[in-house]
Amino acid sequence: MAKINQTIPEFKAEAFHNGEFKTITSDDVKGKWSIFLFYPADFTFVCPTELEDMAKYYDELQSLGVEVYSVSTDTHFVHKAWHDTSEAIGKIKYPMIGDPTGTITRGFDVMIEEEALALRGTFLADPEGVIKVAEIHDLGIGRSAKDMVRKVKAAQYVASHDGEVCPAAWEQGQETLKPSLDLVGKI
Repeated sequence: MAKINQTIPEFKAEAFHNGEFKTITSDDVKGKWSIFLFYPADFTFVCPTELEDMAKYYDELQSLGVEVYSVSTDTHFVHKAWHDTSEAIGKIKYPMIGDPTGTITRGFDVMIEEEALALRGTFLADPEGVIKVAEIHDLGIGRSAKDMVRKVKAAQYVASHDGEVCPAAWEQGQETLKPSLDLVGKI
């Protein structure tokens, strides 16, 4: 089960990326920040809006040293077909991992067993593969890539500024907090 401050589950899977099929493993994603964006299925309704939204922020995420991996229980072949036929999905530049056995989806604990589909799970892992953000939505609730970018910036800030934490709705450039006895009861 994927939990905060635990390492991502081990996996090996096929992905559709930049017009090609390629194998991606859990070891391949280490060395940079990673977002795992689980969604129920290709050729659906909320899913393409979310994946297109993430595509809109992909260049910014890349500039922050982050790779995005979308994951569903569809195959990499279905991802290619969807990419080739949907205007929204055609905008995606990040790898689309196929997980037809559900191994990755179960490893992150977002599998809906009776439907063999993933919940809307979003996970941010640091360069060591340690999960720093985990968020799970019900199927009818879409996610915001813009807010995920904010969370990436906060996680990166905390990782590089020992002893500092980011308050609610923190945006890059705003003040942070240094937890101490002096702050107790004063916030």
